[in-house]
Amino acid sequence: MYLSTVSRPEVTEVPDRLKRRVSGNVIALGAVSLITDISSEMVTAVLPLYLVVGLGMSPLAYGAIDGLYTGATALLRLVGGYVADRTRRHKTVAGVGYGLAALAKLGLIAAGNSLAGIGAAITADRAGKGLRTGPRDALITLSTPEDQLGRAFGVHRSMDALGAFIGPLAAVGVLMWAGSQEFDAVFFISFLVAAFGVVVLVLFVRDHREKAKPKAVDIRAALGLVRHKGVGALLLAASLLGLVVVGDGFVYLLLQKRGDLSMGWFPLLAVGTSLVYLLLATPLGVLADKIGRAKVMLGGYSALALVYLALIGPIDGIALIVLVLVLYGFFYAATDGVLMALAGRVLPKELRATGMALVQTGQALAYLGSSVLFGLSWQLWGPTAACAAAGGAVAVTIVVTALIFARVNRSVQP
Repeated sequence: MYLSTVSRPEVTEVPDRLKRRVSGNVIALGAVSLITDISSEMVTAVLPLYLVVGLGMSPLAYGAIDGLYTGATALLRLVGGYVADRTRRHKTVAGVGYGLAALAKLGLIAAGNSLAGIGAAITADRAGKGLRTGPRDALITLSTPEDQLGRAFGVHRSMDALGAFIGPLAAVGVLMWAGSQEFDAVFFISFLVAAFGVVVLVLFVRDHREKAKPKAVDIRAALGLVRHKGVGALLLAASLLGLVVVGDGFVYLLLQKRGDLSMGWFPLLAVGTSLVYLLLATPLGVLADKIGRAKVMLGGYSALALVYLALIGPIDGIALIVLVLVLYGFFYAATDGVLMALAGRVLPKELRATGMALVQTGQALAYLGSSVLFGLSWQLWGPTAACAAAGGAVAVTIVVTALIFARVNRSVQP
């Protein structure tokens, strides 16, 4: 089951011996993501511990902060995508986003124990991510032949996952060096790493320049994008799938408790997920190009349902930890880059960054709602009931989304 093309990128023909290679621009973007993810995951790995254990947040309060971390800057995702399409300066817009996210790490230090300050710093960090993600992913599609998009996004996400693998290890190293409660040291080192990522972007990433003058992009065309064949249904499917993702922090907090893992090892849970993601992102991207991207993506969400059920199942200890981290890593590898590769075949070229930002915005807003609802369910009925409900919701959503993708496939057939 996959979506047929609506608008194909205009790419230069390459010899057969180069057809399976990923462009240098994709590798450069992957290097920027690798470095930036080291910085981001240093913070992400300690943030649940810092907020829930260090500051004593309730599950509901943490759910609100966690949802804010991904969902509250949805408008800026659209702004970033539209400005990149309008100006054709994808690299510049992405660079602003990377720079803002780097500065946000200093904001966490300045915030201290203030929840309002922490929320503002997190919002700034996610604003940076919102600005950069659409233009960056559009650059990947504009630098890659259409039939190789799964491979390109798989390689990029593998490099991104390598950063996510290193980040928590770096956070543990900093805490061992500076002291187990010295979170500010983690935040400062994270800022330095993120700043280096911006330097790499400026020096090595090339913007996509067309020889012919591009078609003008106006606000009316951007607003009408959802009426483009297949785009509205893709947005609906992505939003429904985003609504059943409760967030890493909740999964790791439950896994730490069920796995009887000491707090000092907590950041390494993210390392396990990232390792599986790193190993599987490229193979699953290649598989998606061959058998259909929607199939691989829905397989990833099936693994997510098993994660939620495993957290309330009979398995405990190290066996549970290994099972959940493998399934969780598979989920990310099968969904993150694959969704953008799928979108790249549906979105019109002149609105590629805007369209990708639109899809990501739908997921981000859905994620904001899911985090708050899961936190509320946990607080009212306990984690067992919350996980059971989440697992059931994933199963229902997979069926509904499969039907949506089938309908889109029929509607976009030439």
